[in-house]
Amino acid sequence: MARPDLTVLAIPAFIGAMGAELWWQRRHPAAPGEERAGDYELGDTIASVTMGVGSLVAPFVTGPLLRRLTPGSTKGGTALLALGAAAGAATTVGDVLRRRREHGGTLPEAGTLPSDAAPPVTARSRADALGLLTAGSAVAAVASTAVAAATIWTAQTSATRLARLAPFGLRTGAASYLLGIAGWDFIYYWNHRLSHESRWLWAVHVVHHSSERYNLSTALRQPVAEGFTMAVPYGLLALAGVPPRYIEDARALNLIYQFWIHTEAVRSIGWLERVLNTPSHHRAHHGSQRQYLDINHGSILILWDKLFGTFEPEVERVRYGLTRNIETFDVRTIATHEWRDIATDVATAPTWADRFGFLLRGPGWAYERRAELAPVAEPVSRVSEPVAG
Repeated sequence: MARPDLTVLAIPAFIGAMGAELWWQRRHPAAPGEERAGDYELGDTIASVTMGVGSLVAPFVTGPLLRRLTPGSTKGGTALLALGAAAGAATTVGDVLRRRREHGGTLPEAGTLPSDAAPPVTARSRADALGLLTAGSAVAAVASTAVAAATIWTAQTSATRLARLAPFGLRTGAASYLLGIAGWDFIYYWNHRLSHESRWLWAVHVVHHSSERYNLSTALRQPVAEGFTMAVPYGLLALAGVPPRYIEDARALNLIYQFWIHTEAVRSIGWLERVLNTPSHHRAHHGSQRQYLDINHGSILILWDKLFGTFEPEVERVRYGLTRNIETFDVRTIATHEWRDIATDVATAPTWADRFGFLLRGPGWAYERRAELAPVAEPVSRVSEPVAG
């Protein structure tokens, strides 16, 4: 019999806590004319709860799909690699033909940088057959490469697989259990930080930051596409001798802890603020002001942020959401808007460096690079930058 997921068992407590928070808000209403971001809004709450349910269901769909696309072990994986190679070749041919056309039928001299050549704006603004072919093949090449890398990484770094390589064997007991919790917290810090510093991971994590409200329902606004990215593997804990079942519990306890810090009802917990991640620290993490971007990445402990220079206390009243908000409760947009923006940027990028840069580099870099490449006559479309989360 499969062991129960502690996060699923905690669902009644989540619902009860949300009810208690709503009761508290009604007992302590906002001042007349004051807009309080911590208050519940029906559309926002429904969107957050829907994303939470989706995050529980999604692995049952994406897991089998991704396993069928793992290169080296399935026909689907082989087909995925073939698609990536063919799309990459087609894109490269398109790039050569485009540059030849832009230079009057001849390629630029060897050693010429793209910035020294004719601006790529012509190729970006003309919707001709060559441009459409190159755009489509570029998206296919980058997407298939990313999916292939993610599936290989997941297969090779699972806790079950790494447990077989543990040099000292798996150890049970309280010490191993606590090691699993502390180790998960440490790895979570780096994965959370990377989720703000790499747009590939940000496309998954941005879901959690998309709400302009901040209450316990916001904690439930979780991503549905985590299987399509790469991260520091929590399976590393198995190499330290932590049994996979302890690692699963560490994951669940980590998520359960994070639930309660999504509230404005608790302003401070005193001296524990120095050690633990608290509502105050996490409110700052969800802020869209400049001083609050990319800070306070810890889960249970705030010590990692203080140790690695990403801590910022809550001082100014926090403005929640993204630096460019999506202004919708449509869960389809919430789940996919950043992926669509990445695809658009990859399709219009003039070089391979830019294409993979739009996937791998930071959201801030993507916005600036998009502005540099955009034709003057065309408005720059939105890209959601990280806030911290």
